Amino acid sequence: MSIEKVKAFLREKGLLDRIIEFEDSTATVDLAAAALGVEPGCIAKSMSFLVDGSPLLVLLAGDVRVDNHKFKMAFHKKGRMIPFDQVETYIGHAPGGVCPFAVKQGVPVYLDVSLQRFPVVYPAAGNAHSAVRMTPEELAPLVDAAGWVDVAKD
Repeated sequence: MSIEKVKAFLREKGLLDRIIEFEDSTATVDLAAAALGVEPGCIAKSMSFLVDGSPLLVLLAGDVRVDNHKFKMAFHKKGRMIPFDQVETYIGHAPGGVCPFAVKQGVPVYLDVSLQRFPVVYPAAGNAHSAVRMTPEELAPLVDAAGWVDVAKD
């Protein structure tokens, strides 16, 4: 189970207590924001892309969308969303629980600057009933982020 991988990862880092689990679904930005009692922008949504056939993950604030032109400028190639039924194969987490923790080896994780607007953000924790509380500054080194990008629409 994906959340068990995330729990093991965060336990190893001494951050297991950051996981919040819910009975209600947190599979979408709106559901997660409602469960946590925060504005949608605080939800760190994970977007899974293929660029030249290789997967990558970008975390953005929950209230923004990807700008295709900015994406191409940042990655020098056009990306396409990984098909729903292939996300777990490529990333290691199923849709609704995709997160930057314990992803498959070789999958780079990028953080969008839109996350920096919030003192605390909440990515998923490997399933559609969880979140992890942390600051953007804590998130970057924890997930060994490949870098900060600006791919959100203005």
